[in-house]
Amino acid sequence: MRTHPLSHFSLKCVLTDNHLATGTAFVVNSHRGFLLITNRHNVTGRDQESNNPLSSTGGVPNQVVITHNSQNGLGVWTTRIEPLYSATGQPLWIEHPTMGHSADFVALPLTQQDGVQHYPYDLENLGPDISVAPAEPVSVVGFPFGMQIGGSMGIWATGFIASEPEIDYMNRPIFLIDCRGRKGQSGSPVIAHRNGGAFTMRNGTTAVRTGISTRFLGIYSGRVNLESDLGFVWKASAIRELVDSYQRERPQVAT
Repeated sequence: MRTHPLSHFSLKCVLTDNHLATGTAFVVNSHRGFLLITNRHNVTGRDQESNNPLSSTGGVPNQVVITHNSQNGLGVWTTRIEPLYSATGQPLWIEHPTMGHSADFVALPLTQQDGVQHYPYDLENLGPDISVAPAEPVSVVGFPFGMQIGGSMGIWATGFIASEPEIDYMNRPIFLIDCRGRKGQSGSPVIAHRNGGAFTMRNGTTAVRTGISTRFLGIYSGRVNLESDLGFVWKASAIRELVDSYQRERPQVAT
């Protein structure tokens, strides 16, 4: 799998017409349609631990404005608004089947897709089995401070794996990276990106590849605290569990 340069979305979290915050999101495939993946704190507008509003206004979002790729061609953008709550006030996003609200990532089924071109991540094929041991480089692709390149292309921040990826941090499916992440990057995909040549595979062998190779590793959800550049990455396996649980559910039939 190669990460497409247009696979990442700038996400504006909005309360009616009031812009509260900016984040990052990406799309994955499911048998029931495309799903937007982002952090839970982006859609709730609340701190994951304290549940306090993140905006200084005290407001929390009721919709998100997504800058999508347009079917009119590469480098052409179109915005769509997705509601976060139903008419009865129920959240429209989907949480992890066992971790629920304690997991800082969610899936939002996309409903406004006319004229939109998707470049989704494939959770069935994460990419070549590149070594992702501690000290190996990773990329966090998103929109720090809402910054965008060439219209709405993401910015690639480089960091390094800071904990054993196979071992869960704090008994949750998280590993740590050392990367100078900032506001707006919450919800960014984290990938192992290699520009060809010789590199190490997870089984210890050395692979020689031409062209670019990438492996999807998970979703970035912010720093451990404001004094540190250590950040959380929720693992791709946990995102797949969420998507699989959604695919197993029987769709509700409108009456």
